[in-house]
Amino acid sequence: MKDTALLSAPLQVQDLTVSYGGDPVLTGADLTVPEGEMTAIIGPNGAGKSTLLKSALGLVKPLSGTITAWDQPLAAQRDRIAYVPQRASVDWDFPTTVLEVALMGLYRQLGLLRRTRPHHRDKALACLDRVGMSDLADRQIGQLSGGQQQRVFLARALAQEAELYLLDEPFAGVDAATEAAIITVLHGLRDAGKTVLCVHHDLSTVPRYFDHVCLLNRHTVAQGPTATTFTDANLMRTYDGRLPTAA
Repeated sequence: MKDTALLSAPLQVQDLTVSYGGDPVLTGADLTVPEGEMTAIIGPNGAGKSTLLKSALGLVKPLSGTITAWDQPLAAQRDRIAYVPQRASVDWDFPTTVLEVALMGLYRQLGLLRRTRPHHRDKALACLDRVGMSDLADRQIGQLSGGQQQRVFLARALAQEAELYLLDEPFAGVDAATEAAIITVLHGLRDAGKTVLCVHHDLSTVPRYFDHVCLLNRHTVAQGPTATTFTDANLMRTYDGRLPTAA
């Protein structure tokens, strides 16, 4: 019989192995994302953090392992999941406005013809307002700063009204004001019962930002509540015996 906690987990990754060009990136990695909490995936560069997230989304095909969402195949639950990619992976020269990006989060609601109505526009603007970007709704996305672009992509995810939010390095390269705005929105989602999973690199903010952590270095070193898992001993194991000064 399965553990009831695992049955309700929004995301469950078991024994995941991924290889790029014959080189192993992840080997037997496990991840359980608790419902209604904020979870961080942390580890050194090259540890496979983004690969784990992309595999969980079905964007990277693993060699082996199982991935379920709410104890169902990932494909059956995709409408309940929103994704914010790394900024570096986005073509910011694509000619589109801030509002049009936010409206992309409503594509499942718009139907086959992608025909927007006033209430769709109002909803997208409300999501932009939550991240402090509604005043720039008509601005070209490529004209924004890095922090502003990140806020817009978060607004797109909010428009999906998902239950599980997956974010790949959402605080990388943003200013302090944007980081504060993003964490406020993410904590608001958590407090509303949503589940948030972030690839994260700043160890100094982990205890303040996250309820749960997964320490990764090509395999899962440890995972659990931040208070009991984010320890010097586990960090030493994760970072190959060199405790990061930021911790």
